[in-house]
Amino acid sequence: MAADERDYNLTEEQKAIKAKYPPLNKKYEYLDHTADVQLHAWGDTLEEAFEQCVMAMFGYMTDTETVEPVDTVEVEAEGHDMLSLLFHFLDEWLYKFSANEFFIPREVKVLYIDRVQFKIRSIGWGEEFSLPKHPQGTEVKAITYSAMQICEDEKPEVFVIIDI
Repeated sequence: MAADERDYNLTEEQKAIKAKYPPLNKKYEYLDHTADVQLHAWGDTLEEAFEQCVMAMFGYMTDTETVEPVDTVEVEAEGHDMLSLLFHFLDEWLYKFSANEFFIPREVKVLYIDRVQFKIRSIGWGEEFSLPKHPQGTEVKAITYSAMQICEDEKPEVFVIIDI
């Protein structure tokens, strides 16, 4: 299923918010997986592939184009290798949504990835999730290591299975 095929049945108010901003450049898709969903994200750089993976995760929960960039949140994560870094990066972003903040980004930018110390720093622009304002998709319960891949052969791409 391509990124733009999820139908959220937007209200007129949600469509109006969406129309206020330029469309997002989505470089991700959802791949079928038994009882879960596999995120496949790519970019011109590994940083962009990580950004797109975060946006794919949030895009499964709501139409991120209905999110207004009114607040800023920083997320840092670290791991012991690149796969654990990707896992913790997504998990930290999911925590920003699941915890008290209920933050949902419209856009995420990776500021840097340290491939030696396995650290990442990012910033996101968005707002607090609100059911009247944002269409409800499917809740993401957790990130998994199952079949997780980071490929950098031709174009950087990542594959992550999320538990829904």
